[in-house]
Amino acid sequence: MRREIYDGDHEAFRKSVREFMERSVIPNLDSYAEDKAFPREMWLAAGEQGLLGLGIPEEYGGSGAEDFRFAAVLGEETAKVLAALNSCFGIHCDTVPPYFVELGTEEQKQRWLPGMASGEILSAIGMTEPGGGSDLAALKTTAVRDGDEWVINGSKTFITNGYSADLVLVAAKTSPEKKARGISLFAVETSKEGFSRGRKLDKVGQDESDTAELFFDNVRVTDAEVIGELDQGFIHMMQWLPQERLGSAINNVAHAKQILIETLEYTKERQAFGQPIGSFQHNKFLLAELFTQIEVAEAYVDKCVMAHVHGELTAIDAAKAKWWSAQAQSEVLDHCVQLHGGYGFMNEYRVARAWRDARVTKIWAGSNEIMKELIGRDLGL
Repeated sequence: MRREIYDGDHEAFRKSVREFMERSVIPNLDSYAEDKAFPREMWLAAGEQGLLGLGIPEEYGGSGAEDFRFAAVLGEETAKVLAALNSCFGIHCDTVPPYFVELGTEEQKQRWLPGMASGEILSAIGMTEPGGGSDLAALKTTAVRDGDEWVINGSKTFITNGYSADLVLVAAKTSPEKKARGISLFAVETSKEGFSRGRKLDKVGQDESDTAELFFDNVRVTDAEVIGELDQGFIHMMQWLPQERLGSAINNVAHAKQILIETLEYTKERQAFGQPIGSFQHNKFLLAELFTQIEVAEAYVDKCVMAHVHGELTAIDAAKAKWWSAQAQSEVLDHCVQLHGGYGFMNEYRVARAWRDARVTKIWAGSNEIMKELIGRDLGL
């Protein structure tokens, strides 16, 4: 079915993203996996191409693209090439910037946004903690007032871009007695004394993304590093989580769809018992089911994208899109591995890496179980 949410400008941008991928990313995929990180040269090239600052106003070095569909196009195209790149781009380009654009002071915007748009400042967001998981209200990291400064202590884990980030948006409790209503957000430069990183975490998939533990040992910041209103951090995070979850849904569908298309071609070429394996009735029916499943998911996600463009996306709709797309992605890629037979279990095959890379999407940005809990509450249960 023809998609109708993108116009000529979006498709022209899609072409430029693809050209960047072919020129600056695809030739270096092996080195990214070996290093478990993307080099700063790649980020700077992306910044020069205008890919990192879509949501950042022009006066701060960005593109000022208020239409979220451009971010959706970037998400789709990076997901098609490499899930880990999509994850790292998503955090730096879509998740972190809105906090600074919408909540930052003029000084904060001038201080950090131009570098984020150019790739000179790589960002991460420090929400998840070792004992907290999806429960953001259970944060243990604290920021205690000491004269004119705040002293931050605690740790974060599973932080995408964590090993190479120059700037981390950190959620910390400033009024512990208020529980969820006592959380504030701080922009912490990783050059600060007392900040340290653990090792690059050894993950099941997405080897190319640098995911790390972050530690804060009496890290001192001032009010100039407070993002948004004091003790309103939880509310701020809830405000932007729907966009993050929608971004996850966009990426999940695009990733699975691309690998499914490649699997279809494989089933047309791979011979068994004297005929293409795709011509066997079971496989033919299975592929019919998988393409339908992905296209139906894509249609719902496209509807959510347009709702977000018009300012109408609800947290519940985003939760539905996130969990459904992650589940569909997981099921589709599992069948794609099976259709490849033994080769599907070999890391040298893209389908195997994609299958591993996708498993985390049912966990992050709020686990699928949390998404269903939110939806269930909305049903009055």
